[in-house]
Amino acid sequence: MILYPAIDLKQGAVVRLRRGEMREATVFNRDPADQARRFAAAGAAWLHLVDLDGAFAGKPMNRQAVKAILGAVSVPCQLGGGIRDQATLDAWIEAGIARVVLGTAALKDPALVREACRRHPGKIAVGVDARGGRVAVEGWAETSEVTALDLALRFADAGVAALVFTDIDRDGLLAGVNIAATAHLAAVLPIPVIASGGTANIEELAALKATGVAGAIVGRALYDGRIDLAAALARCAKVPG
Repeated sequence: MILYPAIDLKQGAVVRLRRGEMREATVFNRDPADQARRFAAAGAAWLHLVDLDGAFAGKPMNRQAVKAILGAVSVPCQLGGGIRDQATLDAWIEAGIARVVLGTAALKDPALVREACRRHPGKIAVGVDARGGRVAVEGWAETSEVTALDLALRFADAGVAALVFTDIDRDGLLAGVNIAATAHLAAVLPIPVIASGGTANIEELAALKATGVAGAIVGRALYDGRIDLAAALARCAKVPG
């Protein structure tokens, strides 16, 4: 299972939110490139980047910070937030982003997702962010009537590289990742599923791995020291037996 340290960007700084509330942002590092180097030095094979301001604005707002990260590390980075059209998507991939995560666009412009998968095979993920089981978009400010599974199934045959499932009600709270819901998605979908939201300890990562989930994004627990990244990476890579 791949562990993705999260770097969420707000006004150029590395922050963590609680349940996606921008007014509840805690700044952990004002130098995103430094944070990326720290994660890479600990052995991270991937980084998960989010342009929080972009998610609300509907366009990239932390370009400088993202490009600084890309210039600082050689590990592949996936990026979500504010990517709502083909030109923006193409520009990020050209800039060096290894995988683009489409969330709002997946719900509101599914044709964009399919075209992106055609143009950039293996480089498109769908972000399914759920509150109470329903998909939330526009920086989680708007909740739809579509369920997480229904949205995911719409792209089962689109060539999506991964599905990032976030339980918003747990995000940033260290309340425990939603193992059951994530495992269910992984069991019924032909797309690799990446868990996100609420992971509090290494034992939860081991439990996720046992379900067959492809990856896990970890944020606050790394920043406040509850999870040691090097130890977590070793646990995720360990072969059962």
